[in-house]
Amino acid sequence: MTAPPDITDRTVAALLGEQFPDLAALPVRAVEPDGWDNRSFRVGADLVARLPSAKGYVPQVAKEAAWLPWLATRLPFSIPEIVGVGAPGCGYPFPWTLRRWIPGAPLCVARVSQHELTRFVVRFLSELWSLPTDGPEPGEHSAFRGGPVTRFSDEVADALRGLPSTAERGRAARVWADAVDASHREPDTRWFHGDLAAGNLLVQGERITAVIDFGCAGVGDAACDLAFCWTDLDAPSRAAVRQQLGIAEDLWHRGRGWALWKSLITLHEPGRAEASGRTLRELGVLD
Repeated sequence: MTAPPDITDRTVAALLGEQFPDLAALPVRAVEPDGWDNRSFRVGADLVARLPSAKGYVPQVAKEAAWLPWLATRLPFSIPEIVGVGAPGCGYPFPWTLRRWIPGAPLCVARVSQHELTRFVVRFLSELWSLPTDGPEPGEHSAFRGGPVTRFSDEVADALRGLPSTAERGRAARVWADAVDASHREPDTRWFHGDLAAGNLLVQGERITAVIDFGCAGVGDAACDLAFCWTDLDAPSRAAVRQQLGIAEDLWHRGRGWALWKSLITLHEPGRAEASGRTLRELGVLD
């Protein structure tokens, strides 16, 4: 296995000096908190460099460069604007992008009302789902988001063993069985974000104003984005989202399946166990 590249502020400064010399004098500093698929660095006050952390994330670069401008004119929230595409160099092996910096802080659910979260989900998904569906189909570029949730059945079966009790394992298995059954119906084809999560939503004041990280986006089964309804919404807000968006039972069950998979595989990870446990309680799995 190839080791991931060591990406530092010096890496970015060298790439800028080589490929964007007019920006070479600007200060470079890492963005905190950062993501997993990519490393981000502020470049001066107005730009951010985003570099894939491994080869598997490289296809997202060309996809975002092609589709973000199109999406930006059609969505009601700020999304990333790519102003330059960099090439491999200075010991860094992948293409990368320069983007406009979007002001705001990552969403902290405890500090934003459920009313605002509901408003955001309904508005964002209703607009996203209304777009023409001639975009990229699910695949490795989307980490298979937008494809059948059943792809992860083996991971779920393994993760079920990590639940503390027979009753909890049984409840989780029923949630997954419902998702599998719902996958037998051909889904409507829609745009999906692919990683709709608190860390990819930016807040100013008490309002969500921007959606970032479209690396997993594409056109397919939108159920993956509904995982947010269990990761970050309470029961009344979930019901409001489902009613306002008119979500059918099969799509809803597949969304529950995505939330279950995501929470099960992260339940024992340091720093993610608490959030995963909360999601499993919202799903009715944990007591």
